[in-house]
Amino acid sequence: MIQRHLRLAGLVSRNFPGERLFQTAYELFGESGLAMRAARLQSGAKAGWDVDEIAAVAGKIADELMDQVQSFVPGLLKEHRDAGRTLVLATASNLPTIEALADRLGFDHVIATRWAVEGATYTGALDGVRLFGANKRDAVLAWAKAHDIDLTGSWFFTDSRFDADLLGAVGHPVAVNPDVQLAIVARLRGWTVRHLDKPEGVAKIAGRELQEWLRPLSRPGLDPSATIVIEGLENIPAEGGAILAFNHRSYYDSTAVSYVISQSGRNGRFLGKKEVFDVPVAGTIAKAMGGIRVDRGTGSDEPLERAAEALRGGDVIAMAPQGTIPRGPAFFDPELMGRWGAARLAAMTGVPIIPVGLWGTDKVWPRNERLPRFPRPGQHKPVVTVTVGKPFKVKAKDPDEATRSIMRKIVAVLPPEAREKRIPTERELAKTYPSGYKGDPNQEVVRRPGRDT
Repeated sequence: MIQRHLRLAGLVSRNFPGERLFQTAYELFGESGLAMRAARLQSGAKAGWDVDEIAAVAGKIADELMDQVQSFVPGLLKEHRDAGRTLVLATASNLPTIEALADRLGFDHVIATRWAVEGATYTGALDGVRLFGANKRDAVLAWAKAHDIDLTGSWFFTDSRFDADLLGAVGHPVAVNPDVQLAIVARLRGWTVRHLDKPEGVAKIAGRELQEWLRPLSRPGLDPSATIVIEGLENIPAEGGAILAFNHRSYYDSTAVSYVISQSGRNGRFLGKKEVFDVPVAGTIAKAMGGIRVDRGTGSDEPLERAAEALRGGDVIAMAPQGTIPRGPAFFDPELMGRWGAARLAAMTGVPIIPVGLWGTDKVWPRNERLPRFPRPGQHKPVVTVTVGKPFKVKAKDPDEATRSIMRKIVAVLPPEAREKRIPTERELAKTYPSGYKGDPNQEVVRRPGRDT
């Protein structure tokens, strides 16, 4: 990229020897000693370059690089900036070409390889050493000492295995998008591993999310418990943040919605009650897939903040605004009531809400049964319909009105029978209560989801 912009500016007329081979090797294997030696070969070409002209080229390079910054980098930088921490970019890259990018990202200081300057032009030599490996470590240690910075209370993020010594020198080492070697070192030394194209906590295996590995198996036709009919899949955008808001009728609902997300080719993050995440095996898997644990009893905004971060990073969030499966007569009420979570998320992030109507999921896994039903041989599977409505932006500023508009949109994509008011039988009512339920059915209307900050 740098060479291309230099050529466009008329500063170089040809590639340096082996440039294409070097670029291919860098893309395949990342930073290496060989790569740094190849980079050194370019230093002589800088003799006589005008400092201001290079600064203009660096700005164009930075603009292009900003489009390649991974989704969750801005949020991570903001988190540390808001905490009052000094942001320092340490890199083996040349200072003139990296300084503009650091400025756009909001870094406070840059520690980089420097080019020697004489007057208003570059001499073609280095001012000091190239900051690679041990040289970078030493430069950071020297800078920290000069600025009275305690590295044991600092964070360091890197994707280079050559920065292992520097990772070991800080109190909060983080291996970012690590290659195999760095990932092994990080695991052995107990360092945090993060992938900045994914929300924090999402696991990757061989460069892919667990959802991506499981996608070939996550097909409605393979489900042994139900016949899944999905309509409106085209309403889910191919990219960008969005909130899938679905009605809650069964423990099977998340499975039905996961088919929609999988078939759309997207990865989704579910907001779910803490009880799901506290189950030993299932909870661990849910967390590794990016699930967000919600403990409504605490009143904490942390789950919403995590969901908002994922949405700003371009992810899909799936949630049931009702919060819980309605019980008793409320289960059959055509008017759906929701909590404020989806409305607040939409207001915080500006992403669209996509209404998803589920019908028939309670035939697969009724509320009063501990496990889903599996049809016996020769028995027809129940039909579950999943209808995806068109995306819309919430306009109401009042969370009550915004929530009501969301619930109306969900009702609109449900089948006609869902909008008919009727009196359920005692047997139907019984299926809406959890196993071992001993509450007062007359009080269930009071329990209906409502305000939730």
